[in-house]
Amino acid sequence: MTRTELDELIGQGESVRLEFKRSLSSAHRIARTLTAFANTAGGTLLIGVADDGRIVGVPSELREMRKIEEATDQFVEPPLEISYETLAPDGRRVLVIHVAESAEKPHFAVDEAGKRTIYVRAKDKSMPTSRLIITPGSPGAPNVQTPTVRTLIQYLRRNEDITADKYARLINVSEYRAGKQLRQLAEQGLLLLLNKQRPVRYALKLAE
Repeated sequence: MTRTELDELIGQGESVRLEFKRSLSSAHRIARTLTAFANTAGGTLLIGVADDGRIVGVPSELREMRKIEEATDQFVEPPLEISYETLAPDGRRVLVIHVAESAEKPHFAVDEAGKRTIYVRAKDKSMPTSRLIITPGSPGAPNVQTPTVRTLIQYLRRNEDITADKYARLINVSEYRAGKQLRQLAEQGLLLLLNKQRPVRYALKLAE
């Protein structure tokens, strides 16, 4: 990756596929981000970049990579493979961690108490869910040209998630019918199920 490519990437801002970290606080915490990328659509983690996009650099590449390796080897189940590269624009070192969408998902992040949780990316956040809906093929791909699905996508581009109740009011149908359609769209790969909260919420798998 060149300096220009790094600047262009930072200019996109944090998203489903991109997250900035000044530094890593713990292997447990970064395991959540890594699993969320792997469970959703893949992504890139920039270490040494502030939330506002400023390049601040990391004092020790070795220390940060030890936390990454600890996370991938000990606190992600099944273990996760990542690739990385180092850039030093203006002498400030930035670690670029690449995580591909995994063929072995779901991956679980393991916390300090040993609890295993699935994380997915919803916009620029790593969110917990108790179930990851795997979509093995495209035969059931959703028709995104229907008015109701277009309305849903437009809403989720502006908002982090939606409930069946909100969707029902948005498209003027019963909550039962709205919930059924949301579940179908999750099974078809358009939406992510976020069911750690009540009521159950859904987010776009890709926010582009």
